[in-house]
Amino acid sequence: MKLVLGSASPRRVELLAQLGITPDAFRAPDIDETPLRGEVPRAYVARVARAKAASLPLAEDEVLLCADTTVAVGRRILGKPADAAEAAEFLWALSGRRHHVLTAVVVRRGEQTRERVVDTVVRFKPLSNVEINGYLASGEWHGKAGGYGIQGRAGAFIPWLQGSFSSVVGLPLAETANLLRAAGYAVDAA
Repeated sequence: MKLVLGSASPRRVELLAQLGITPDAFRAPDIDETPLRGEVPRAYVARVARAKAASLPLAEDEVLLCADTTVAVGRRILGKPADAAEAAEFLWALSGRRHHVLTAVVVRRGEQTRERVVDTVVRFKPLSNVEINGYLASGEWHGKAGGYGIQGRAGAFIPWLQGSFSSVVGLPLAETANLLRAAGYAVDAA
């Protein structure tokens, strides 16, 4: 079986490498990721991951892996900020609070689809103007759900989390390995 990663995310490639997996192909889906009116974060992230998986072609000998990650403060979805002003707004909303990072993983083989949503609770320390402005200047907020990446400088903002660290980065490894195995794809990691 060949593994197709339905993503252009270098973070997901790095995470898969931790499982001893190198994707055979990359196909970045082009779908509308706009939340539907009234859509709650868990339903949103699952719908987007399923839409990504459904939008990509797949050969008989291929297994497709797609994922989507979002940050939620209550029912508010914090996607990828459009600009530095929105990233600052997100960081202020997260400052001193707990929030949820939801990652939906979908594995498709033929017509059979398996999926899982992983919910990790993350707490940010209270942030200062200096910290937020320094983080914005670093540029690490670009392309990151919620405007931050836990694997970079924003790791210093997070004194506590409950759940999967790798899910916050963008791909929950334990759940992904189980879904791939269930689809018949060999995963070397125990």
